[in-house]
Amino acid sequence: MLQSSSQNKKPSTHDSIEPLGQGRIIGRRPVGVVDIGSNSVRLVIYEGNSRALTVLFNEKVLSGLGKGLAQTNRLDGQAVSSALNALKRFRRLADQAGVEALYPLATAASREAVNGPEFLSAAEAAIGRPIAILSGEDEARYAAEGVMSGFYKPDGIVGDLGGGSLELVEVANGQLGQGLTLPLGGLRLRDIAGGDLKQAQSVADSHVASSALARQGTGRPFYAVGGTWRNLARLHMEQLGYPLHVMHGYTLAAGGSLDKFLDSVVSGDPDRLPGIAAVSKSRRALLAYGAVTMRSVMKFLKPSSIVTSALGVREGYLHSLLPEEERDLDPLIEAARELAVLRSRSPDHAEELVTWSTRTFEAFGIVESEEEKRLRAAACLLADIGWRAHPDYRGRQSLSIITHAAFPAIDHRGRAYLGLTNFFRHEGTFEQTQVPDLETLVDSHLLERARMLGSLFRVTYLLTASMPGVLDRFRWAQDPRGGFTLVIPAELGDLIGERPEGRLQQFSKLVGQPLRLEAR
Repeated sequence: MLQSSSQNKKPSTHDSIEPLGQGRIIGRRPVGVVDIGSNSVRLVIYEGNSRALTVLFNEKVLSGLGKGLAQTNRLDGQAVSSALNALKRFRRLADQAGVEALYPLATAASREAVNGPEFLSAAEAAIGRPIAILSGEDEARYAAEGVMSGFYKPDGIVGDLGGGSLELVEVANGQLGQGLTLPLGGLRLRDIAGGDLKQAQSVADSHVASSALARQGTGRPFYAVGGTWRNLARLHMEQLGYPLHVMHGYTLAAGGSLDKFLDSVVSGDPDRLPGIAAVSKSRRALLAYGAVTMRSVMKFLKPSSIVTSALGVREGYLHSLLPEEERDLDPLIEAARELAVLRSRSPDHAEELVTWSTRTFEAFGIVESEEEKRLRAAACLLADIGWRAHPDYRGRQSLSIITHAAFPAIDHRGRAYLGLTNFFRHEGTFEQTQVPDLETLVDSHLLERARMLGSLFRVTYLLTASMPGVLDRFRWAQDPRGGFTLVIPAELGDLIGERPEGRLQQFSKLVGQPLRLEAR
């Protein structure tokens, strides 16, 4: 049983985390959110409502409820039929998955159409639950909650682009500003502009320029939420040849390169854009309208960067239901802890490794920022998740698992650091020519920290056999001859041998200190 004992862990609403069969956590009861949007209808089932959400099932149907709404003020009949069929299927899937709580949410198209009430009545019958009709302000608030659940201390403007509307809200110091909604969703903007992209740009510029947030985004990150913007980011990533194919946290710096990319999407044939194969055909038609709106954001909000968020209204809604003490937890640490429970030989040893690495860094006078401390803690919790793999492949397999995991509250630089630390821990190679391509995502300082921590792991695991109850008995003592001695209890002196001695000398080179191993 894993107790909540890390220095980075605040008291949790769960007394413990234990693995259930099939790689799941005991005590988690599945919850689901049905998102009835203007473009898509989606069901997402999560393992449970926790600080670090894990998706059990995810399916969307591009029903296009908002298609033609700007002209007719009515939901399209064919779209309604598609949505209702999807909701019936989603109800059955939720039952099959044992969903304890299912939350259907309806957004712009359903609340604004003349025949919206009629559709919602039929939709409630199809899904078997009352449907919460979100206002534009609600959508903005939950999108911002989603960003708060998925990033570490976000500070900037959140923009959620759907099929019918764009919601904007400021987030800073854990607080949300007043949300607002603009009629700039891809389907609606296309309808308003009559398919004319120049007219669409004029409409978007007018709304964004006059919004209350036009001057509050200057020099701050803009968190982009919504499928169209995620697909723009995917296209940009493909054209760039970016080494890490993870949407969440993908960051595009404001400036000429991004401007040129958006211009090319607006002016080009969507089916002939370089890298377009990475975007599904059903999503391509609205890419240009997403780019138009993003150009307006760049022009009038003047953000420092565009940060892609895979978490939005659905995750924000669930985040709002958590008790305050759980919302205060660090989601990265919680996610790493859960993966340790599911895949490491001893989760308790992983927790002890956090404390041991802290004592080691403090003894050697290694100064860390707050961000470096939390990344180190996460790396410790993940240090042993690859032990079941063949020894020849543990390093690269762990690297892939960690860098591509659905971790919240970490940027791509941090992902690369976590993956490379584990890679070094298993491979034992620190030669620049043998480092994976992900090395390009971290600066030299963080890369050196990854090598250092991975080397400490290599010493530690030989002395503990990956089992708990030993590390707390080790200590570092300053040596009168210079450097430090790793002191282990006399009764454990037989643990000393050629291999741990050799690895200690590797670690010694990386920390720039003479190191010795002694039992006393």
